[in-house]
Amino acid sequence: MKKVILLMFFASFALLAGAKSKKYTVASPDGRIEVAATVSDKLFFTVSFDGKEIVGPSEIAMELSDRVLGEKAVVKKAIKNSIDETITPVVKIKEASITNRCNELSLQFSGDYALTFRVYNEGMAYRFETMIGDEIVVKREIGEYEFPENYTCWLGREKRFQSNNQVYYDYLSLQELGEKDMGSLPLILNPANGPKIVMAETDLRDYPGMWLKGKEGLALSSTAAQVVKNYDELSDRRLPITEREEYIAKTSGTRTFPWRVFAIAEDDGELVLNQLTYILSTENQIADPSWIQPGKVAWDWWNANNVYNVDFRAGINTETYKYYIDFAAKYGIENVMLDEGWYELGDLTKIMPGMDMEELTRYAKEKGVGLILWCVWKTLDDQLDEAFTQFQRWGVKGIKVDFMDRDDQGMVNYFHRIAKKAAEYELMVDFHGSYKPAGLRRMYPNVMTREGVNGGEQFKWSMRQTPEHDLILPFGRMLAGPMDYTPGAMNNAQKKDYEPIFDTPMSMGTRCHQLAMFVIYESPLQMLCDSPTNYYKEEECMKFLSAVPVVWDESVVLDAKVSDYLLMARRNGDSWYVGGMTDWDAREFKLDLSFLPQGKKFRMTMYSDGVNADRCGKDYKMQEMVVGSDFNQLIKLAPGGGVAIMLKPVK
Repeated sequence: MKKVILLMFFASFALLAGAKSKKYTVASPDGRIEVAATVSDKLFFTVSFDGKEIVGPSEIAMELSDRVLGEKAVVKKAIKNSIDETITPVVKIKEASITNRCNELSLQFSGDYALTFRVYNEGMAYRFETMIGDEIVVKREIGEYEFPENYTCWLGREKRFQSNNQVYYDYLSLQELGEKDMGSLPLILNPANGPKIVMAETDLRDYPGMWLKGKEGLALSSTAAQVVKNYDELSDRRLPITEREEYIAKTSGTRTFPWRVFAIAEDDGELVLNQLTYILSTENQIADPSWIQPGKVAWDWWNANNVYNVDFRAGINTETYKYYIDFAAKYGIENVMLDEGWYELGDLTKIMPGMDMEELTRYAKEKGVGLILWCVWKTLDDQLDEAFTQFQRWGVKGIKVDFMDRDDQGMVNYFHRIAKKAAEYELMVDFHGSYKPAGLRRMYPNVMTREGVNGGEQFKWSMRQTPEHDLILPFGRMLAGPMDYTPGAMNNAQKKDYEPIFDTPMSMGTRCHQLAMFVIYESPLQMLCDSPTNYYKEEECMKFLSAVPVVWDESVVLDAKVSDYLLMARRNGDSWYVGGMTDWDAREFKLDLSFLPQGKKFRMTMYSDGVNADRCGKDYKMQEMVVGSDFNQLIKLAPGGGVAIMLKPVK
């Protein structure tokens, strides 16, 4: 089999060499990454790192209803350009300023279309552009990505296009994948010798999301959902698709298409810091975004409204939510979520008995706490202006929209429509039941976070929400954008003791593994998933959870390996926070604080796995001491363990 694949690989070179072709190259600013585009009967590109080919030759094209862009292509002009600028994000998720530095190659073709490559020190991206007129029909976009070796990859396996992209990851080789194997983006490729590659997309507008399928040889093939033609009857929140068109998009003929991104990292930690999906997106469309306020959220659904030691009946009622509001106010938690149950399904204007929304919104405002309301996507769409007018009158801070479960062209347009309309009403948005992030957060920075991830809710029913899964997410899924994982479980179990329980859930791994997520996982609306009653009993942990920010001025990775461990530090203002997580293997890390400014002292509060954390996941130890940049100490993490640290400057 290997000999056959090798012959196929060399045959592709022979085909390119035999045809009348021309090659165009562009390299990253540091010269380590080079992209070569070959124009012959078809369009191909390759990517090299330090002179070694890591992608391609890969065919790319766009099939329209009347022609194929990329076949028998004739280059009219090849334009090279450089970009060197600083971007100041509205919501500073990884850092307060972002460097956008790259070299660009734009190939202008006869037939009114173009292909643009941008090459960064952190990776490369390409996209098509058309200048054809009013409207075109795109039947499919072709991406036949070839690789020179049998890379392994973390595949987020999917069964169908109607999906919420909540996936677990199978670790497979390209040779093991066939045409029936399909995965959603991002996908992490792991060459035996060479940098890791994460395939993603961004600036997705009026177009379906990109997926990947296996194919014969050492290759992956792009695919996408066709436009929906007919639906079955709506069942509460799901709209079953019964028929699709024979094309993926009907769109403007004069436009740019999504960027196909290849993040490239010699060190795994570079993937955690990669900003390409943000840099390559459309700029902010909100004229005055000053009302957007990142913060933490006390969340009700995960803990099933199980508050106790109270003199009222807990549940979806005014008294329970006042309890959540009091908790948030005490600990400086900016918001409270009202998840499913506050309205009668199917009608956002019908409030459930026992819920006095006028009183709740008044009480929340009095306490300085914002409210965020959950809703089913189709109901919201049907009552959009009516609902948003009511939310604005109540003073609601945001919405959580759920159960879209698709990324065809129509649904992508829905996301944009909701983001834009919510901005008009000054509402922040958390998309659940959603496809992975693909650039919308830069265009509409009120889109704070989204699901598209197998997060903490899975502890209620799954055995696969392992610490190893937790350590794949920062390197792939989080590269695409913020993720609403919903951390903060206070009932923590080692592998032998873990059991999924719906109403009183626990997490896999240790208490400190959960605390570390608040540093490592990016989400400008970061949930605290557990019951306020449980948090009231954990004053030491609440000292950390009250203080830890949700946005950052600077991020530094200290040590990292995909699926195994991650140790990183983040700065907000003058304070630093450190988070470390490991898989089911116990580990030792050297905690080196040399990233701190020299000559300054910090009060360090460290939460580390207790000596018995390998037996009882809730066991931890809190220590306080004054340290400086010369601090260097060995720390031990239990199986499924973690460490969480606050460093506050000593005045």
